Amino acid sequence: MRRISEKGKFLILKKAFLCAFPYTIPIFAGFWFLGMTYGIYMNVSGFSFWYPLLMSMTVFAGSVEFVAVSMLLGSFNPIQALVMTVMINARHLFYGISMLDRFRGVGRKKIYLIFGMCDETFSINYTAKIPEDVDKGWFMFFVTLLNHIYWVSGAALGGIFGSFIQFDTEGLEFVMTAMFVVIFLEQWLKEKSHTSSLAGLGISLLCLVIFGSENFIIPAMLMILAALTLLRPCLEERKGEEKQ
Repeated sequence: MRRISEKGKFLILKKAFLCAFPYTIPIFAGFWFLGMTYGIYMNVSGFSFWYPLLMSMTVFAGSVEFVAVSMLLGSFNPIQALVMTVMINARHLFYGISMLDRFRGVGRKKIYLIFGMCDETFSINYTAKIPEDVDKGWFMFFVTLLNHIYWVSGAALGGIFGSFIQFDTEGLEFVMTAMFVVIFLEQWLKEKSHTSSLAGLGISLLCLVIFGSENFIIPAMLMILAALTLLRPCLEERKGEEKQ
């Protein structure tokens, strides 16, 4: 096997980074807003900026980090913390299943890719059309790393300057909702058949009506997984026909 020179490795990394960076620009805007909101929230709750900095580096799960503030202020209850974390991030199980093929053959980078797979990173790495001359593993690594840096830096800045900034942060969380709507619409435009998208929308709305806004995510994901599993032969056959 031919060994790649140091210059060759650098060029591979550079090309992957330059390809990945534009995909993360919308995430940067959202993560900085939410990250600073989280840092400010930690600050006004009485925590030093070290707390949001270290938690964003090691936990890297926005929803859990917000919930963890009340857990840290309350009585020590590790069982409750475990159950709450599993409930909030159960959707990542489905993300992991979806990424099994994409993570195959990426080497030791897989460890960090698994750790850093948040909603936004999953959306990019799963839907992005990576050019053939760009290393897939390094592309996904840089997407994950950049998004991680955005969140950590936003949380740290919010923790540092939180006591000096006075403004109403209500509604900032809608930034990420808007971003996911844009990602969905972009994927919709790329699809020739909208069967899977319509199935996901229909099942989600049904579960929202049945289970309510606070409890519909996990049932919806289970039903979507079951539906797409049943529809997979039909979807693959239709996809093959479109390629011909």
